[in-house]
Amino acid sequence: MNNPRFNRPNLQEALDAWRDFLEGQKLAAEPVWIFTENLCLEHSRTTPDHLQLGFQTNFTPPADDALEIAYDQFAESGARMVFYRLGSSPRGSVCILLCDPWFEIRDEREGFVRQKNWGISFFTGRSGEMEEITDLTRWLRRVKHNPAFRDFDFAMSLATVDEIRLYGRPLQPYERFAESLIGRLRRMLGNPS
Repeated sequence: MNNPRFNRPNLQEALDAWRDFLEGQKLAAEPVWIFTENLCLEHSRTTPDHLQLGFQTNFTPPADDALEIAYDQFAESGARMVFYRLGSSPRGSVCILLCDPWFEIRDEREGFVRQKNWGISFFTGRSGEMEEITDLTRWLRRVKHNPAFRDFDFAMSLATVDEIRLYGRPLQPYERFAESLIGRLRRMLGNPS
């Protein structure tokens, strides 16, 4: 259900506008969508005290319908969505979908271009190539959170996408805890299903 404050387009219309926007900025118009688990923030090997951002899709590949599920869930909120470009890869523009009321205060001075009355902003991010991480050890040792990358706190995780697929909605924290306990009990009792 759309928030009456926004007139959200369907996903295909929003994606078409995003591709046109990227093309207008002379960037790769084909998005490579990633989620929280795909981000790989690492300490720089060349510059101490600096972090570098990469991504991976080998170890936690997004399902084909993950973007649609995330978009639908975010579209039901009253918060601003952001189509956020992280950088380039040989496969296209690496993008992540974000949503939070905090983005309402972000505007064109910061690079957030508002789209009509959709409640959606487009952010082209930095230019240059992003490294796609294929080494499992590097991905496992990644930095999970850093205040300098606060925007990414508002991305959807693939775990949440799976919850929506299974239960029709994201689980509450106590429900996640109960699910993990049930799983442990099943393993302890020798009943994996």
